[in-house]
Amino acid sequence: MKIGILTSGGDCPGLNAVIRGAVLKGIAVHGHEFVGFLDGWRGVVEGDTIDIPRTMVRGIAKQGGTILGTSRTNPFENNGGPEVIKANMDRLGIDALIAIGGEGTLAAAKRLTDAGLKIVGVPKTVDNDLDATDYTFGFDTAVEIATEAIDRLRTTGESHHRCMIAEVMGRHVGWIALHAGMASGAHAILIPEQKASMKQIAEWVVSARDRGRAPLVVVAEGFVPDDQETPHSERGLDTFGRPRLGGISERLAPELEAMTGIETRATVLGHIQRGGVPTAFDRVLATRLGMAAIDSVVEERWGTMVSLNGTDIVHVGFDAALGNLKTVPQSRYDEAAVLFG
Repeated sequence: MKIGILTSGGDCPGLNAVIRGAVLKGIAVHGHEFVGFLDGWRGVVEGDTIDIPRTMVRGIAKQGGTILGTSRTNPFENNGGPEVIKANMDRLGIDALIAIGGEGTLAAAKRLTDAGLKIVGVPKTVDNDLDATDYTFGFDTAVEIATEAIDRLRTTGESHHRCMIAEVMGRHVGWIALHAGMASGAHAILIPEQKASMKQIAEWVVSARDRGRAPLVVVAEGFVPDDQETPHSERGLDTFGRPRLGGISERLAPELEAMTGIETRATVLGHIQRGGVPTAFDRVLATRLGMAAIDSVVEERWGTMVSLNGTDIVHVGFDAALGNLKTVPQSRYDEAAVLFG
């Protein structure tokens, strides 16, 4: 069998480990052949591929990014669609696709599967917001990067007796903010799932200052203060027509400084959270998911994705992963909030 692999959407640490896991098991156990589609769905629509022999995946599990490149191409636009993709697959002799990506990628994969293409999915997002999987690879690395950065902000904040605000990724959910904030001992964690007033945030900051601490606030980019209706956005729209988020920390900083009298600085971590080498946890999880994706192909589980359930890798339908975000439960936030102020 000849299998095509693509990585689509935002990159994250662990993508190469998925590719390696799939290729090694596919070749060693089943004798499959592999090709990679370049730059996500763009390569699928245009038939732009490279061969992936076993030698090509040597040592790539520790590399960040993706050796195949990625893009946010919509496979149903730009002269795409199931007929075009099916024709490309037939011409190239490709029997099935493994699509590695987030909700947008998997939603496109579902539509194409419904149209008769043979596709299995591997979930990917640093935000850890995909339903039907306990964790996604890339999340642990993003948390580790954010935690290290926040630890560094804490030392400079303490030196100057400043309040430091660290802004992390999290458009719809606050998993990175929650984990990195708890790990770094933040005095306030602000996430999209929880409204908070500037008065409440200021109280947490002042409480930390009054105890002799340099206040530390961790905020997700999608956090919405209770006097706003939508997340802070001043950078236009992305390719899917969604507001480009980022900068809420820079709006909060002067307001907090005015309310508390504490010199306040904001730092936006941005894409640094998606770069660099994956953690050991993410390398192992990504490798296991890649190997399990080959099982999905062999068993013809079209229209499904592999996911982590506890410590087990399972197969679930695309429907189970799409439409519902995995948000931070109230109990998890309440647990962290005990440490605020």
